[in-house]
Amino acid sequence: MDVVDSRCCCLGLIAVALLALGRLAAGEALPLPKPLADVQHPADNPATPEKIALGKALFFDPRLSRTDKVSCASCHDPAKGFSNGERLATGVDGRQGTRSAPSLVNVGYYRSQFWDGRAGTLEEQALVPIQDAKEMDMRLDALVRKLNGIADYRQRFQAVFGGEATGPRIGQAIAAFERTIVSRETPFDRYLKGDKQALAPAAVRGLKLFYGQARCFVCHQGPNFTDDDFHNIGIFDEGKPDLGRRAVTGKAADQGKFKTPTLREIGRTAPYMHNGRFKTLTEVVGHYNFGGVTDAANDHRDEKLSVLYLNEDQVNDVVAFLTEGLTTPQRRP
Repeated sequence: MDVVDSRCCCLGLIAVALLALGRLAAGEALPLPKPLADVQHPADNPATPEKIALGKALFFDPRLSRTDKVSCASCHDPAKGFSNGERLATGVDGRQGTRSAPSLVNVGYYRSQFWDGRAGTLEEQALVPIQDAKEMDMRLDALVRKLNGIADYRQRFQAVFGGEATGPRIGQAIAAFERTIVSRETPFDRYLKGDKQALAPAAVRGLKLFYGQARCFVCHQGPNFTDDDFHNIGIFDEGKPDLGRRAVTGKAADQGKFKTPTLREIGRTAPYMHNGRFKTLTEVVGHYNFGGVTDAANDHRDEKLSVLYLNEDQVNDVVAFLTEGLTTPQRRP
């Protein structure tokens, strides 16, 4: 998509949003999404219970790293919304990356992976952090030899794939597991199904603001609460600016654009944004409340952003919807 097409698309989405806001003002029903459909596994990597179990074992195994100390779960902890609870991702020997660890919740629904969308499939994505020097720092050929030297893995790869471990098969197994990381039974989902007691009054007010004055739904669309696109939302980086999507496409118009993440389980995945800039959702909503404007110069800030004029109570209501409505209550052991 060139710059002209991108602007036309942006203007079209703004028109849709303004139409929806006008309808809300007229008292019409909220544009609530349909229930989230099942994740579709690709034809070239069909899921089986055995493959998913193998992928899960690999995901939590620190032996996939050079030091035998860092696993995929080190940066994608289930207890932290499959993120790491830190501002930036941290790998072997305490090496720190330049971006936050994105949540893996509902990644099976995305068209592309990573903050900048550089991986087109989960199979491709799964192998990148394993080989990255700042993450698991493991050469793929060395990992293949290691896994084939472990009797349990050798047997499991044989049972699942009919042969020994290979790089592509490692990626397929991990991707099959990652597609099972799904959130679609939140209080909001129960509310959609008719349980009007599923949301507290503050969360209901926040829901109405989400689809109304707060305009969150302009980018956080549909049942997965994301347009699966990339936007520059005015977040600046200290020091050298992060090119974001531009590093992938080479287009100046993509400067500082990052993927719109799902908001499902958002209450567990602090801190927020590609660089972990905000510690709380109150800070996030506050940023949007001022239209994403910062003191830093930014010639590429998204045209969808505008001042929202939310008061403090309204900001708190939006946060209530995000934390209470879109985050699954913790299950007791």
